[in-house]
Amino acid sequence: MGIKENISEKLPELRSRVMKLLKEKGDQIIDHVTIGQVYGGMRNSKVLVSDISYVDPAEGIRFRGYSIPEVLAKLPKPDSAEMPYVGGLYYLLLTGDIPSKEDALMVENEWFKRSNVPSYVFETLKILPGNTHPMTLFTLAVQSLQTQSEFSRLYHEGMKKEDYWEPMLEDSLNLTAKLPVIAAYIYNLKFRDGEIPTVDPNLDWGANFAQMMGISEDGYTELARLYFIIHSDHESGNVSAHATHLVGSSLSDIYYAFSAGLNGLAGPLHGLANQECLGWLLNVKDEFGGVPTKEQLREFAWKTLESGKVIPGYGHAVLRVPDPRFTAQMKFAKSRFPQDDLVKLADMVFEVVPQVLKEQGKAKNPAPNVDAISGTLQYHYGIREFDFYTVLFGVSRALGVSANLVWARALGQPLERPKSLTTKMLEES
Repeated sequence: MGIKENISEKLPELRSRVMKLLKEKGDQIIDHVTIGQVYGGMRNSKVLVSDISYVDPAEGIRFRGYSIPEVLAKLPKPDSAEMPYVGGLYYLLLTGDIPSKEDALMVENEWFKRSNVPSYVFETLKILPGNTHPMTLFTLAVQSLQTQSEFSRLYHEGMKKEDYWEPMLEDSLNLTAKLPVIAAYIYNLKFRDGEIPTVDPNLDWGANFAQMMGISEDGYTELARLYFIIHSDHESGNVSAHATHLVGSSLSDIYYAFSAGLNGLAGPLHGLANQECLGWLLNVKDEFGGVPTKEQLREFAWKTLESGKVIPGYGHAVLRVPDPRFTAQMKFAKSRFPQDDLVKLADMVFEVVPQVLKEQGKAKNPAPNVDAISGTLQYHYGIREFDFYTVLFGVSRALGVSANLVWARALGQPLERPKSLTTKMLEES
């Protein structure tokens, strides 16, 4: 079944459920907010709704109710491939249904048909200074596509509110189709010959990205599929997802909204974490001229903590177990290149650092998150320009935030407008 038809079939029942919830339980309290949360970045305040993904403290991220291992096992795969079609994941995020191979290929074919990037996008990026950050280029490329927004055009022509989701879906398919091309071009522009990449009609979305990056190893094709799937969404409260949702709630189209999300992703406390984790591993390797002993690593970890720094990649606001996205990538690495020094080091860190953090007593959850290994895998395949890693993250994150925005428009979610208080009001509360 097509995505539009699938959503259309499900929409009446879900709209009815939402209306019933509001009518019967609209005044029911589901959470309380403390002054600590107000001053602490609203952490763990339950104020958003998303059926696309949920972070289970005991099992990690769930996409439409399915855990990472379940998603990787259930989604259809190309013939002889280890990892699923990314198009199948997008079908799941948008519809809530595990796709057939035909469903996944339908999305992949839609992406191919929509993958042409207007020449003015490349020209816009080329005229910027050579020291422009890849994320700046990526954000500007997305914004420059806004002239093609179907949602913006139809909204200004006049359309019914209940139909907003349909052009939002069109825009989302168009945007996600073009992002691998744009990302690969930015890599070429910044670090190679500036060639405009071409899409191969015989390859899927993930495999096309690998060939546009010029990496011929089959392993990188598999890694591209895995990476884009597991980084696609992470609830609606993280900065990139929330920024996209917030801007989209004003009825901005996906291009405006997602560019806002990318600007949030570019922050050191969000999308830059993977390169910080890799940088720390490289520092350890340089310090000892290779992979240290466990005792040497333990001493280095304590030295890091005692200097007032953190060990990046360990600890999570919600999870109380090792991040399944970390586990999936570590499994991939150990099955394909177990002798890689950084992989051996990352595995040793996984064994040593959580115990050090427990002894220090500050980390509530000392287990590794996804960032603890993701940069290491890119590094192995020759993508060693750290500034580009967040662009990879952005390509993936577009899948989740766009699916959320399609459903936000389908369900008529309103303009987000929280209320602020003064310090004096809080002091007197």
